[in-house]
Amino acid sequence: MATENIPELVIREVTPDITIFSKPFARFGILPFGGRSTAVRLSTGDVWVLASTPLTPDTKAAIDRLGPVGDGWGRSAPHVFWKEYPEAKVIGVEALIEKKQAEGLVLDGAYGKDAPDTKYGFEDEIYACYFSGFANKDVAWFHASSKTLIVADLLFNLPGNEQYSKSKTKAKVPIFGKLDPWGSVHKHFVWGQGKDKACVLLSFCPSYLGSVEVEVDFGFELSAMARDAKTVLGWKPERIIMCHGDVIETDATKAWASAYSKYLA
Repeated sequence: MATENIPELVIREVTPDITIFSKPFARFGILPFGGRSTAVRLSTGDVWVLASTPLTPDTKAAIDRLGPVGDGWGRSAPHVFWKEYPEAKVIGVEALIEKKQAEGLVLDGAYGKDAPDTKYGFEDEIYACYFSGFANKDVAWFHASSKTLIVADLLFNLPGNEQYSKSKTKAKVPIFGKLDPWGSVHKHFVWGQGKDKACVLLSFCPSYLGSVEVEVDFGFELSAMARDAKTVLGWKPERIIMCHGDVIETDATKAWASAYSKYLA
């Protein structure tokens, strides 16, 4: 656990069961993306955590008030975060296995490595969609009872005013000013991050082959990105909590549809 609190950390209760932890974070030391962890209390009383910020004393106290941590997702959270919760199952993606092992953390499960139908214990309340076609191999989470979509790098909503609300550094993104789901920059970014985005022609036969009439039988298989973007759209989220940027409290489904419009067309 971090020995000191972070003065710029903003802890906010989004709902009685969801608390977020927001702080400044500069990507490449330049771009003010902001960082955020999210803790969700399940009906069992256990707490599910997406951790990407340090476990400060204030953070731990707020999480512990929600309940015992049962499950965690820790792409960027340091090993010391999970050391404080030895009973928690820590889930990641296949690409993180070696990295986390080098940090001294053995994942209890990994999307992309485990069978697609693997259940980790929280799926009755938090749905998961693994974006296998996304460059970062990210996961979208959906807390069904609050209709809240929780993501890491799948969606941005910059500037992150809340994350920089206690900082002397400005939240404005250089050059672009903002990076949100409605803008063309975000749409191009999402398209560029897709590594499996081409629909596949399954089969095709012309109406006539020589003098022999045959049936036309063709179809398309959606790309992994289109498939997964449609899955999330089908959840119809009313709120989006992302690691980078301000929480979206209205028109969340429209925001997702806009950001992923190139895949949903």
